[in-house]
Amino acid sequence: MHVDTLASLADTRLHRPGAIAEAAAKRIKADSPVGPSGKCFIIAADHPARGALGTGGDPLAMADRGDLLDRLRIALANPGCNGLLATADIIEDLLLLGALDGKAVFGSMNRGGLAGSTFEIDDRFTGYDAATIHAMGFDGGKTLTRIALDDPSTPSVLEHTANAVNELAALGRIAMVEPFISAWVDGRIVNDLSTEAVIKSAAIASGLGATSAYTWLKLPTVPGMDRVAAASTLPIVMLGGEVADIEAMRDQWGASLALPNVIGLTVGRSLLYPADRDVAGAIDKVVKLL
Repeated sequence: MHVDTLASLADTRLHRPGAIAEAAAKRIKADSPVGPSGKCFIIAADHPARGALGTGGDPLAMADRGDLLDRLRIALANPGCNGLLATADIIEDLLLLGALDGKAVFGSMNRGGLAGSTFEIDDRFTGYDAATIHAMGFDGGKTLTRIALDDPSTPSVLEHTANAVNELAALGRIAMVEPFISAWVDGRIVNDLSTEAVIKSAAIASGLGATSAYTWLKLPTVPGMDRVAAASTLPIVMLGGEVADIEAMRDQWGASLALPNVIGLTVGRSLLYPADRDVAGAIDKVVKLL
């Protein structure tokens, strides 16, 4: 990012913090979080707030905020990328840069379970709340809901996720719930990506809250996605995560998108930091799937 642009953002934040709310009020909102293709493609960038800055073997790949914003602007410039999922700091930078017109916006809600911490499962809601998502005119909120049967913090995680589902639904906003069956292995949290575990996580997440009318599921792409999708009637978006073979994953995404309640993709690091450094090309290849 050009130094003048960074300086302008810093100056606005220092001297005109009210410009963020003004930009949100003036933003041209998306008609629907689903694009003209009938599917949605949402670029995700809420990893830094959880201290997860690494990708592609570089532990600090996402540490340069100007570089990250440049990559996000490239992604969002593609008409087929119809949304953003991020924390307030990143969303507000992009609002000030005018990069979110016509895009769906999802605010990341719980980032308190810092990556690699001893309290990682105790994932508290330190980001957006439902009231702010509604006031800013965003489409919904996203929760990370890790279900660890060996961790006593799990009931609290489920309760707070259910509360978020209720609060968002009461305001007519989407709750994008990202569940995992997780466990402590050698002092670190490991997500179980077996088909059976993802099915179980989808079943549990579908039942959170007093209504599921506004709930979407954000699920990993695993073998047997037809069985995963059959576990719920809720809309499903597939996540990316740290993808080793992006070409093979595109094939899996393409096959899964044919399932009736798989409505799109929510992908971040693997497309923002491709091995060949061609962000626009990586985004375009995914758009063509849709």
